[in-house]
This record gives sequence, structure tokens and C-alpha cells, in this order.
Amino acid sequence: MRSMTLAALGLMALAAACQAQSPAPTPDGPLETRSPNAPDQQPAFAGQTRAPAVRTDTALAHTVVASGLSHPWGLALLPDGRWLVTERPGRLRIVSADGMVGAPITGLPAVAARGQGGLLDVAVGPAFAQDRMIYWSYAEPRQGGNATSVARGRLSDDGTRLEQVQVIFRALPAYDGDKHFGSALAFAPDGTLFVTLGERSDKPMRPQAQQLDSHMGKVVRINADGSVPHDNPFVGRAGALPEIWSLGHRNVQGAAIGPDGALWTVEHGTRGGDELNRPEAGHNYGWPVVAYGIEYAGGAINDGITVREGMDQPLYYWDPVIAPGGAVFYDGALFPGWRGNLLVASLKEKHIARLVLDGRRVVGEERLLTDLGERVRDVAVGPDGAVWAITDEDDGKLVRLAPRA
Repeated sequence: MRSMTLAALGLMALAAACQAQSPAPTPDGPLETRSPNAPDQQPAFAGQTRAPAVRTDTALAHTVVASGLSHPWGLALLPDGRWLVTERPGRLRIVSADGMVGAPITGLPAVAARGQGGLLDVAVGPAFAQDRMIYWSYAEPRQGGNATSVARGRLSDDGTRLEQVQVIFRALPAYDGDKHFGSALAFAPDGTLFVTLGERSDKPMRPQAQQLDSHMGKVVRINADGSVPHDNPFVGRAGALPEIWSLGHRNVQGAAIGPDGALWTVEHGTRGGDELNRPEAGHNYGWPVVAYGIEYAGGAINDGITVREGMDQPLYYWDPVIAPGGAVFYDGALFPGWRGNLLVASLKEKHIARLVLDGRRVVGEERLLTDLGERVRDVAVGPDGAVWAITDEDDGKLVRLAPRA
């Protein structure tokens, strides 16, 4: 889902960067001015919600590079500058930087393309230059229902098929539902793979987000071959699944490795309570015991409790929600003033949220790509520093955002 800028940049990209430099943002009033769904809830600390509005002085423009994609979900940059794009019905394609959409890549396992399920995220393996391995998450049909799985395979030399396909992780238990599969993939600097998972949404499943014998509502950490890292926090603990990294999550669909080398995630709340977290080993992020916002049907979630000892607070939350998709930290040449900012795709509000960070605090927020008017599912950074996004629509698009010419 995320991408990394290429090390080599041409002189034209550097010249464009000089023209597109943006000064440090000047905080203004809060960006969000609508009434919260839970007006009686108060943030646990200053700046936890409703960050000041910031503005990029550089004029921006977007270009629709490709269209006709069916509910694209995941976006990953190949070393040659082309994009891997997943479509939720179960297709994986390569799309060139000039908009040529390839035929579906063959060799994918069957997916449960139902509701929010289907083919989800995709990531290029850290040793792709040597082994051409790519990784993807998907809703897998299982006995008794379905659940999120992760597979890997070798992308053929001509890019038309997947070889040596192997399922390296299967979330447990299976459940006959169609919501909250997660699922984002992020490789850490040490080569381990983070996989984010949902708790399947339905009220009978929610408590499993707090159970160590279930993968539901968790972030898990595995090695690239699917084995369990020896330093995972629950390795050797009786009754605990050793892949678990953190617990108490609702539905995490965005993950990115920060400049600090740590995992950052964004997850869906209900009506209110979308969260930004920096999941740490063994920590509990509260769902469904504590949460911001209210139930979809109205009324408090678990009596409206937002704080409990032993459960971590989100670094930031949105109420009303933006419905976050994928996320990426910006480190490109076109927008030097954005470096270290977190870009978050927004489905419901149809934009890219640019979060300005000071350490672990959000100190500013801007809405980008608001003129497109489509559900933004994933966001990435191209080789020249332009921002790329895909839209979750029947006629899904691959879009490039850059300084206006």
C-alpha cells in the first residue's frame, strides 16, 4: 500500500522541487468545525483532536492517469516506476506511470469478494530486486466463513503472472461475515511484516479484539516467510497467539513506517472515533472497552467510556469521522515542506488528510484533493515526489497530485 521514493532523482525533479517549496505551515483555527457526534466527550490531552488548519501555499493540480478500475484497494510502487494496483473483486494489475492498465495478473488464490472483503493490500517485498516477491492480503474463503490472509508470490519476469504462491498467514478464527477485514501491510526496517486486522464489526465479535487467543482486532507481526519473530511480545505466553503485536483495534486499514522507523496506523471508528496510533509491542488500544464517538445507530459505546488504565489513548482522533484508508509518510522532492508529514486517504470525506506532526502530536491538518469528489482509498509517493492515489469507485481512478504547471 505504501511506497518509497526512489533514491535517484533527475535534475528536472530537483528544479521542480525548488519551484514548489512550501514554507512551514502557520496554524490557524481548527480545520474541523462541525459538531462532534459525541459532544460530551473530551479529549484526554490538548491537541488530541481538531488540529489547527494549515495550508500549502503552492498551487496544486491533479491528473487522472488511469480510470476504469473496479474498486481499487491497494497501491504499491515497483522499482521501475510502475504501480501494482489491487481491485477488490479479486484482480491485481500493473499500471504504468502514463496510464497503461495491464491485464489481470494470473495466479492469485480465490478471494471472498463480499461486502468489504476481497483482494485488499499489496506490498513489494524488501528484497524484490533479488527475488521479485510481492505480498498481498485478502479475504480468504474458509470453512465456516472467511478471514483475512496474507500470501506472497514471485512476479514473473514479464509481469503477467504470480509464481511460487504461498499463504504465509491466516487470521483466526474464520467468521461468516462481510465487514472489517483490515488490512494494511507494512514492512519494518528490520524486514518483518506488520499486518493490520479488523474485528469483523458485528457485536458478537467485538470482544475478540481484547482476546489474545484471536487475531481479530489486532496488529500482527511476522517474518517475510510467515514465521513468528522471537521478540514478539506474546511469544511463549500460554493461550496467546504469538503473531500478535498489539490489541484492542477496531478496523485498521492504514499503516505506514514513520521516519522514526516505527509503525503508525489509522483505523475506522463508528460515528466518531477514527484513530491515529503508533502501536507498540504488547499495548492495548482499547476497543471496544473505550472509544470516542457513538454507535452507528446512536447511543453510547460501552457507556461512553473514553479512558481506562492500561489502555493507550490514540495520538489523534476524528469526530466526525473521515473514514481513513491507506497512509504514507511523505519524503519527496516536490514538497520539501511536507517531509515527515503523514498523508491519510479519506473515503467518507473524499480527500487526502495531510497531518503535520511534532514528535507524536498532530499540530496541523490540511485537506488535499478535495476537488476530485471521489472516495480516496490509498495514497502513495511517486519517484519524483508527486502524490498518487486510487479511488474506491465503480469507475476507480489512479490520480497524480503535483504542483500546478
